Amino acid sequence: MKRILIIGATSAIASACARLWAAQGASFFLVGRDAGKLDALAGDLTVRGASASHRWQMDANDVSAHSSMLDAAVKVLGNVDIVLMAHGTLPDQAACEADATLALREFQTNGTSVIALLTILARQLESQRSGAIGVITSVVDRGRPSNYVYGSAKAAVSTFCEGLRARLFKSGVSVTDIRPGFVATPMTRDLPLPGVLVARPDVVGRRIVAGIARGADVLYAPGFWWWPMMAIRCIPRLLFKRMAL
Repeated sequence: MKRILIIGATSAIASACARLWAAQGASFFLVGRDAGKLDALAGDLTVRGASASHRWQMDANDVSAHSSMLDAAVKVLGNVDIVLMAHGTLPDQAACEADATLALREFQTNGTSVIALLTILARQLESQRSGAIGVITSVVDRGRPSNYVYGSAKAAVSTFCEGLRARLFKSGVSVTDIRPGFVATPMTRDLPLPGVLVARPDVVGRRIVAGIARGADVLYAPGFWWWPMMAIRCIPRLLFKRMAL
């Protein structure tokens, strides 16, 4: 039986992963801001076969609450086999450009709050000398004018994960940098996305669950996103800054 801690558990992608783990009889510690949504998810997972679903209400930006959350998770789960970090927002880039306070708040939600949580989670799994951490970042790995506040926060997390992966490898702990492309979620509902490139959460969830199980280092979801992102990385800076991306 897997013991799984999910932060940002009610997000569409995290919920899709949880449903797959529930079918395997996993035990969950579900963390999110909305108590009602957490209760609904916990009930759904129980119906799907979860052995237990504990809930913990927390805003990930409240760094002072992180330690007590992890203490509670360890108390009810024992050792933690899998951690999935799935919280985040999709900020309004223009609004962030007009308001430095908003830009910093969005960077904290998508960047520094994740790093703060990973810091304490790493100590727990390192002490266990086992476990897997999956962190949802983004396929966006260059600073594009349309979303560079979001992209820079996710890039910071990816770089942090790279160093953390090398550190925890020695303790038998894997760190998977999960890079979803366009996914049909409430967060992207109003965006003008090309339909052929938009994946369903359950498709992305299956790839994430399989990738964490095999200890993948970097996981594009769906996998075809590796190709266009490689092409974008290869665009010379002289040309890149002239493109409308």
